[in-house]
Amino acid sequence: MPNLAQTRDRLDRYFKARVPVVVVRTQEPSRALEAIRSAAQSNKAMPFYLHSSAKGLLDMNTQQQVTDDRSLTGALDFATRAFQSRDHVNMVFQDVDDLADETPTSRHMAEVARVAEDRVGSITVVTDKTVWPGLARLGMTVVLDLPDFDELHEVVTGLVEDHRVNPRFDIRWTADDMRRAAETLSGVTQTEAVNIIATLLAKESLLEQDLTELSSFKDQIFGGASGIERVQLKDSDAAIGGLTALRAWLARRESRIRQDLSQTLLRPPRGIMLVGVPGCGKSLSAKAIAQRWGLPLYRLDLGAVMGMYVGQSESRLREALDGADRVAPCVLWIDEIEKGLAGAGGDSSGVTTRLVGQFLYWLQESQSKVFTVATANDVRKLPPELLRKGRFDELFFVDLPDPTERGEIINLYFGMYTGQVPGPELQQALVTASEGFAGADLEATIQEVAWDRRDRNDAGPLDERLVLEAFANVVPYSKTNPEDVAQIRQWGLERAIPANGQREVAGAPAAVGQRRVVL
Repeated sequence: MPNLAQTRDRLDRYFKARVPVVVVRTQEPSRALEAIRSAAQSNKAMPFYLHSSAKGLLDMNTQQQVTDDRSLTGALDFATRAFQSRDHVNMVFQDVDDLADETPTSRHMAEVARVAEDRVGSITVVTDKTVWPGLARLGMTVVLDLPDFDELHEVVTGLVEDHRVNPRFDIRWTADDMRRAAETLSGVTQTEAVNIIATLLAKESLLEQDLTELSSFKDQIFGGASGIERVQLKDSDAAIGGLTALRAWLARRESRIRQDLSQTLLRPPRGIMLVGVPGCGKSLSAKAIAQRWGLPLYRLDLGAVMGMYVGQSESRLREALDGADRVAPCVLWIDEIEKGLAGAGGDSSGVTTRLVGQFLYWLQESQSKVFTVATANDVRKLPPELLRKGRFDELFFVDLPDPTERGEIINLYFGMYTGQVPGPELQQALVTASEGFAGADLEATIQEVAWDRRDRNDAGPLDERLVLEAFANVVPYSKTNPEDVAQIRQWGLERAIPANGQREVAGAPAAVGQRRVVL
């Protein structure tokens, strides 16, 4: 869609071509009027009049009131007389209701437009809604989109530099910080961008950590209407044990999502699919990515997208994905994606198939900095086209933690919940006792130990006997559902990149491995 400069050029050509009706579709009438005034300056020989419900009818060149009648009907009557009396008159209408359908207002304006056409006059309508085809087809339509990166960067830079020269303001933003701010503000109007930066400047300083506050301002603007929900992050969400290969892969992508790609054909990282055993850190990884990268985390619930009416599900998904584009840069978390997109081939209504197609198109074509993290427990239920290369950047398999990873996770959660780390001997005993434990099993067990210490007001060293007893009383998911885990591991270890960098997990319980069939 055209930016402000392109819109100015197009309007200038429409006015010179004497197009009888020009419809400017925009969410920002002030920017549209700026473009119209700029085009009017290139055509000074022609009079331009502007009508709005607040100010009535004004001469755009002199800003003088033309008539005392502020009504739309009065302005249309003035336009009719002006068109009949001379050539090349231009009328601009703002804040006009009832133009989306065939109404008395839209028919009246179409009649005036035909009078204008006879005397090479022009009517311009500035609106954020569609216009009745009977009126719109008398002329041309231009859509003025929200400010692009260059426009937002100009707004941010102008405001920041204007205040940098003031010794009262402590401005520490660099050129790169202003570029990141412009990227973060993508999807907001120019007025909203000015308001956000001015609010930050109101505290008479502009520090690097203020960049993270920009996302919260965008949340306030978009609210919950986008179909996605903001997930509030804690400092502890960045802590994750194991998954060394996944963490190394993500570390290389962090700089890529921050780079300015506007002058290249490269597109930002799309995201990853995490499949594997339940409770092994797939959902936690989405939170850790957002926390470590300093990006907001949004959750898309595909189950909530499904509607009971024809086309409702598709509309909700479109709204959610558009919302993700507006709040970018961000991390979009789709938990248990197989529950929302499973069974596309056997869906008699075709809804799931259309949702899959819509989601795949967005993954393929979106240029926004939305890093998608989709998790799945049973990837076999997903349509195969979702897993092919080019949809997600990579497919990772998250398996049961090996002994080294279990030791890392044990230290992590003991330090988090008890403030103490087990000694080497106790740690080794816990690693052995936790064979077959998922990360969630370890966290739940250590939380129980922490609660037991709190109940007894025990602030002393860890009681090895009680800790080992707590671990011995846990039956992990891998032992209660060994067949399910075996099938998940068989698929993941063969078709995805191991998140821990190993094709096999040392010390995995025998029940999870191969099964013997006696003939």
